[in-house]
This record gives sequence, C-alpha cells and structure tokens, in this order.
Amino acid sequence: MIALLELRKINSDNYEECLNLRATDTSVEFVDPVVFSLAESWVFYEESHPFAIYADNVMVGFVSMSIADNNPQIINFMIDSRFQKRGYGTLAAKLCIEYLCKEFNARRVSLPVNLENKTAIKFWSRLGFEPSDNIENGYLYMRLYIVEK
Repeated sequence: MIALLELRKINSDNYEECLNLRATDTSVEFVDPVVFSLAESWVFYEESHPFAIYADNVMVGFVSMSIADNNPQIINFMIDSRFQKRGYGTLAAKLCIEYLCKEFNARRVSLPVNLENKTAIKFWSRLGFEPSDNIENGYLYMRLYIVEK
C-alpha cells in the first residue's frame, strides 16, 4: 500500500520533532542538519520554504526550498534514516517539484548536489534532473526543465 505523502509547514507543533530527523550514516556528510536549514530559512524567510515530509501522518523527512532571484530550488532534502528504502524520497521529491510549479509557476527547478554524492546524483537523475555546467564550492547544480502539458 502506498503511503499518503504530504508537505507540512514547520511550526510550533512540529519543529522539535523535525530537529530530531537524521540522515543515514552514508549521507550525513552530504546533508545539512535540519537545525542549520531552519536557521537559514529564518534568516531568508521571504524566499525560503521549509517543510516536514509526512507519510500517513508520520514525519519521515525534511525539505527546504527557495525561490530567491526567481530561481526555484530544492536546497536541502532528506528522508530520515529510519524511513529509507520505502519510496518516500521519490514521492516527496515529486511533491516538491509539484509545489514549486503550482505555487511559483516554476519552469525550471534547480538543486545543488555535492560532487562526491554519487547516490544523490543518481537519485535526482532518475527524476529527470540533468547536470549543468554550474559548479560552486564543490556542488554540482542539477536542473529539471518543466515541459508544459
């Protein structure tokens, strides 16, 4: 049975639980801690959009998105180590893309991936993201171009 996935805004009811989310041991060096992403979102509150990822009312992950400079991006994305290998990542990534398209009329979605994180590059490639020529501070920017239906 496929779980009902949804993005929920971070608020006073769920932020502490969100702070306890953890990346897997193999990806911890590539994923910013949630506390860092929430602090960054607070500083850049006008363009940042942090969400908890829920599957059937259970928090399973976190994502921070940005619309700065009219450049929709998925900045930090993680599924908690306890919920890996269940398909939540793919479903949640699609929800993020849908959100950016619906709320901000995104025609292109970008995301930074550490050059050494081959697993993430493969994951995002399966969703249609392509590597760009843009590499900054060890991060490859991948892009998904949205085709209008």
